[in-house]
Amino acid sequence: MKASFHRPLLALSLALLLSACVSQPPTPEPTPEPASTSPPTTDLPVVYAPFPKETLYDLLTAEIAGQRNRYDIALGNYLLQAHQTRDAGIIERALRVAEFLGAQAPALEMALLWTEVAPDNPDAFRSVALHQARAGQHELAMQAMEKVLSMQGETHFDFLALTAAQTDSPTRQAMLTSLTNLRQRYPDNPQLLFSSALLLQQEEREDEALTLLENNPLAAAEPQSRMLHARLLADRGDNPAAIQLLQQGLLDKPDDNRMRLLLARVLVSNGELDAASAQFALLSEQNPADTELLLSLALISLETGQFENAVGHFEQLLSLEPENDTARYHLGVAFLELKQQDKAIAAWREVRTGRDFLTARLRISQLLSEQGETDQLAALLSDDRSLNPDLALQLYLIEIESLFNRHPDIAMQRVNQALNQFEQDSNLLYTRALLAEQLGQPEQLEADLRQVLLLEPDNASALNALGYTLADRNERLDEALAMIERAAQLSPDDPAITDSLGWVHFRLGNLDLAEQYLRQAYAALPDQEVAAHLGEVLWHQGKRQEARRIWNEALEKDSDSPLVRSTRQRLEAAE
Repeated sequence: MKASFHRPLLALSLALLLSACVSQPPTPEPTPEPASTSPPTTDLPVVYAPFPKETLYDLLTAEIAGQRNRYDIALGNYLLQAHQTRDAGIIERALRVAEFLGAQAPALEMALLWTEVAPDNPDAFRSVALHQARAGQHELAMQAMEKVLSMQGETHFDFLALTAAQTDSPTRQAMLTSLTNLRQRYPDNPQLLFSSALLLQQEEREDEALTLLENNPLAAAEPQSRMLHARLLADRGDNPAAIQLLQQGLLDKPDDNRMRLLLARVLVSNGELDAASAQFALLSEQNPADTELLLSLALISLETGQFENAVGHFEQLLSLEPENDTARYHLGVAFLELKQQDKAIAAWREVRTGRDFLTARLRISQLLSEQGETDQLAALLSDDRSLNPDLALQLYLIEIESLFNRHPDIAMQRVNQALNQFEQDSNLLYTRALLAEQLGQPEQLEADLRQVLLLEPDNASALNALGYTLADRNERLDEALAMIERAAQLSPDDPAITDSLGWVHFRLGNLDLAEQYLRQAYAALPDQEVAAHLGEVLWHQGKRQEARRIWNEALEKDSDSPLVRSTRQRLEAAE
């Protein structure tokens, strides 16, 4: 029985952070005419006819209200005068104020009114289309945008496709039909091509989307289509083709940062970290305050062994975003790689919240345990448990885990302390059982395992541990066999349990069955314990040459294995 834990992998952090948009690409964001994010200007629109004084008063009141950030009053006055005057300038002004306030219904109302008073204005119909799409009126939006296209105005079919992509399949299919008809009339229109391919992707018809893009190379050369094309290729597993496509796109449009970012992420996904780092560096130079880019660049530097560069990037990021615990955690990792353990611990101690908090405490605990600083470790985690009572159990387990192999006596003190607070926690009881085995306390081991089984009768690990312990002592073998067989039913693919089955059958004298189980376990888990067991069974069957071969294999992997050496010496001495 061995305690174990899993250290966080930098590669996993990197993959999660950098390649998410490759494995599950977000829908490319078009650039439609957006609702304004800044207050409308206070210049009155040009008017072409005199207004009554009541109208002028309302418009002046609206402008003053806008200057004082009372856009609700401004909007009310503009809406009133838009209907009363039906003046195109006032209507457009009311529309922009409504967009700025996020008032969708008045915005659509004004856009429709605008088309009534200016039926030849493509801007009016484009505004109608965009607001109808936001309102979920996708068929009407397509009709309005088609009107813009016929007027040779600036269209945004990409925005319509984006809104439809987030709805349901019938809506997407209806829009696809409309787009297909339009493409027959406007075969070289890049927006129609992109929108069709995007909806095909959302309908999980990726092969059709790829075929459409590949059969229309001129229209597909536009940045949005090129990026969608690259994402589809990456989804299919063809990262090299996606990379080539994006690199060609950047030759044509070297200032397209969205395309460069996608290229960097696909390079990460393809394992080309040095090339990805170069792309992230270019992006970061152009956007020095972008913390996400800095984090990406720092993580890649860490992964590629450029630890000093990684430290610099993480520190720059933290100067911009001091509360970024992900950056602080990985800064500690970089310091550790540079053999600067005190700086690593200092960085990790500053991680106070979030998903990196417990991981940072685990790394600190491992280092302090290796250094023999058990008092410092106890003080740190005691303070953490006081500050984070909801995490007290996890913090106890982290401390015990770090002490387990090097300081088992202190680990036993700590697990007893934890059990005073969490009396019936099966993880703590199981851990104490493992420590009891290590410290030569068989009664405590059995008592704790039996208590775990009272709490969790189907705990396969506890069943196996207790069954194996009885078999190893050559005691109560029928009970041991029943426990291990129950564990095997619960976890049939666990090679440790298969090893226990082989060992209990060896104790029962069933050598052929023992050999069968142990060979199966050794194929799945060729560690020292299984090698020692299989070799002993083979030895007792007279297959001593094979037994020695198994032991030699194990010693090549771990020349200091005490179990294999002691087993071999014991059996050869009795030969």
